[in-house]
Amino acid sequence: MRVRRLTVGDLDTNCWLVDDGQGGPTLVVDPGGEPQVILEALGDEPVAGIILTHGHFDHIGAVRALKNRFEVPLMIHAADAGSITTPAGSGGALFGFDVSSPQADRLLADGETIESGQLVLTVLHTPGHTPGSICLLGGGHLLSGDTLFAGSIGRTDFPGGDMTAMRRSIARLASLPDEVRVHPGHGPETSIARERRVNPFFPRA
Repeated sequence: MRVRRLTVGDLDTNCWLVDDGQGGPTLVVDPGGEPQVILEALGDEPVAGIILTHGHFDHIGAVRALKNRFEVPLMIHAADAGSITTPAGSGGALFGFDVSSPQADRLLADGETIESGQLVLTVLHTPGHTPGSICLLGGGHLLSGDTLFAGSIGRTDFPGGDMTAMRRSIARLASLPDEVRVHPGHGPETSIARERRVNPFFPRA
């Protein structure tokens, strides 16, 4: 599995380009803005789909441009699907951003898989930051969206946030093997082993 990071948009969102490392099509995860940067990084690569880890405005800003360029499905968890089509739903209106997305083509659920070439990603429903937040697990990598950050977790004080749900989600991620590499929605990469040592929100034995 190959994982590449692009940091885009006004909130420095991590957009992840993932593929099987064997020439298979690319999945674009959280295209938060600056579509020209994402399109330049993709070049002539085939694209299999666009995945949103949740519906906030800073993770969807380049979706329209990518959908206009590539005829590929847009995927998001069902619980966040309604939030992306208006600036009010995506949270952009709260911060003065007029950001929305086309409707999703595929509604995701916990435990299902997304395949691209030899790559298989498993959807983990991890509510807390939003009701439909997900992480994507595959090949020893976790794309954690705004659920888990290096040394911290996503905010739960926005509309739809739920700290009780977030704690359950973090406990679920804490059960993953130490060697899993974590690629969050903002900030530096980390690992489950490191978070087990330093993250104050990880459950303690």
